Amino acid sequence: MDSRWIGALVAVAIVGVAAWLMWRSWRRRTVRDESLAAYAPPADPGTTTLEVEALYVATTPEHEPLERLAVEGLAFRGSARVEVHRRGVLLRIAGERPSFIPADRIAAAGTATYAIDRGVEPEGLVALTWIVDDRSEPEVPTRVDSYLRCRYPGDSARFVAAVNEIAAAPAAPQPDAEAESEASDD
Repeated sequence: MDSRWIGALVAVAIVGVAAWLMWRSWRRRTVRDESLAAYAPPADPGTTTLEVEALYVATTPEHEPLERLAVEGLAFRGSARVEVHRRGVLLRIAGERPSFIPADRIAAAGTATYAIDRGVEPEGLVALTWIVDDRSEPEVPTRVDSYLRCRYPGDSARFVAAVNEIAAAPAAPQPDAEAESEASDD
């Protein structure tokens, strides 16, 4: 057998194993995160206060920008049209069903520099922190960060301001802070 054929077979085998490992990894992630979902859009979300075009990057656990979640409706990266309404934020991501984040589930919006496979200039991403629809009904609500890269200059600042104006979710309890305050009370 010619050494070129051996090299080609080895390369095909390596690519095949890598593809299988990626598929298996994504499958495990979707099983792990199957209880997480964005909310269904209401029939009438109300008047649009802001609309921006963006690149939807990913949704991650809060403060863990390198751990992707396969949230139903927000699993894949893509171009998006994002609408801010008084009742919440509507995400229309190419290839995904529309997802809604109710205002009472939004904690805040801010800026970020990196998430998963996207590193940009300082404050180049918008991080939207919210409470995901977790059907496993945990004791503490599951908070996530969804990252967007607004397409046009100035849209990031307008988007952050509009979201923070409607944000209403309570802060998550901090077990360490509660334990310290109880210890200081004694």
